[in-house]
Amino acid sequence: MKRIQLFEFEDLSWFPQWLRKCLTRMMVVMHNLLNTSEEMAELVNRGLACTENNTIIDLCSGSGGPMPKVMKVLKEKFKVENPKMIMTDLFPNQHYAQKINIENHGGIIYIKEPVDAVTIDGKMKGLRTMVGSLHHMKPAMARKILQNAMECRQPICTFEISDNSFPKAIWWIAVPINILSSLFISIMVKPITWQQILFTYLIPIIPLTFAWDGAVSNARTYTLRDMDILLMGLESEDYIWEKGVINGRSKKIYLLGLPKK
Repeated sequence: MKRIQLFEFEDLSWFPQWLRKCLTRMMVVMHNLLNTSEEMAELVNRGLACTENNTIIDLCSGSGGPMPKVMKVLKEKFKVENPKMIMTDLFPNQHYAQKINIENHGGIIYIKEPVDAVTIDGKMKGLRTMVGSLHHMKPAMARKILQNAMECRQPICTFEISDNSFPKAIWWIAVPINILSSLFISIMVKPITWQQILFTYLIPIIPLTFAWDGAVSNARTYTLRDMDILLMGLESEDYIWEKGVINGRSKKIYLLGLPKK
């Protein structure tokens, strides 16, 4: 595989929750800028056609990412009737989960207990989605996630905005670029907090961690060839795999697993 295994700060159990929240909120801004929700919605719509209840099981939700907006696009553009979404995470954003669950967000709930994407309960029926998160999984873990979806005959859609198509020698050029971009992204975070301001512009912890995690995300992203390796032995007559590239405002890679009706 071209992908290599490095650490991201967000994956570490000891990483401060307030800092994790700052970074995941920045990723929400990134997805908005890159038009992820519109591009993701088309794939999700196809996946929902293989479900019986129009339910999305979003794995590794963090601060929501583009998925709440995907729900809006599904209703308005694709006319999906009564879609539902269950958001989950190994490190749930408790504040965001409480906000989602208390307010009326049109069929969206956020499970406040930790949910491991690798060992998801097969009783949770619906389209499993992973936005910008498959690369966090080591190959053995990623394969288990894909295999579990196939064996449970549930559709799955993974979507990555990080790019591993560059030569390895220039991977780390992304670090200074990410530091600079974080200065602009932070001011677009909503709601913005004093931690976001203080630790971006006065004590630059957020730019440094954002820059490192962003560069490492590129190095950890599974290429299309890497996906072929992950899927070896997972061929089935009643389950199909589709992978591809979406060239919009940036290059995105997706993998779609669909049970045959």
